[in-house]
Amino acid sequence: MNTKLNFENILFLDIETVPEVENFADLTEEKQELFATKTQYQRKEEFAPEDFYERAGIWAEFGKIVCISVGYFTNFKSEERKFRVTSFFGEELNILSDFKSLLDKHFNKPEHVLCAHNGKEFDFPYIARRMIIHQIPLPEKLNLFGKKPWEVPHLDTMELWKFGDFKHYSSLQLLTTILGIPSPKDDIDGSEVASVYYKEKNLDRIVRYCEKDTISVAQVLMRFNNEKLIDKDEIIKV
Repeated sequence: MNTKLNFENILFLDIETVPEVENFADLTEEKQELFATKTQYQRKEEFAPEDFYERAGIWAEFGKIVCISVGYFTNFKSEERKFRVTSFFGEELNILSDFKSLLDKHFNKPEHVLCAHNGKEFDFPYIARRMIIHQIPLPEKLNLFGKKPWEVPHLDTMELWKFGDFKHYSSLQLLTTILGIPSPKDDIDGSEVASVYYKEKNLDRIVRYCEKDTISVAQVLMRFNNEKLIDKDEIIKV
């Protein structure tokens, strides 16, 4: 797709989100009413707000981030090529602060870009909104105010696959399957993250899932550009 793309300038990422509190009843009365209003169109008459709350994690106003996994290449053009993966998890304020620090210190140059699957509609704005809620100044790579479309430092593998067909949606799992990429979906899927977080209290399982998706995003972009896929011995967790 883009033969001039420098893979060492790309920070691949994925986020996992859950409802901000475990149960609808744990919200304040005002937030319960706001959630009911926010979701009225999606719910229609089929679900009461409390029955719909398990999906609250998809909205930054009613959810929170429990993990951000990132990956980046080093020595891309050599036999020593490595893909380094790290994750930020735990308390959301710490996750966002550490992620901002990574961007500000190591991915702050004009040539640096962020890449995620459906990142332009989900991951990037979700992170930015949660940072604002926590009163964290936005890093340059997430502050899009005043930028022209071609100045936005974001890549989105779902958008690239659309080829201008804006009605088209393809999940990351679908792309890895049709492109012959080993699927990361060997444990949980996105619909189970909240249950794993609140019921099982197994954050490590969520982190592993998030890291697999981050690697898959990189694999998809590699296939788009006819590059050699990442071997498991090239992956280094840091």
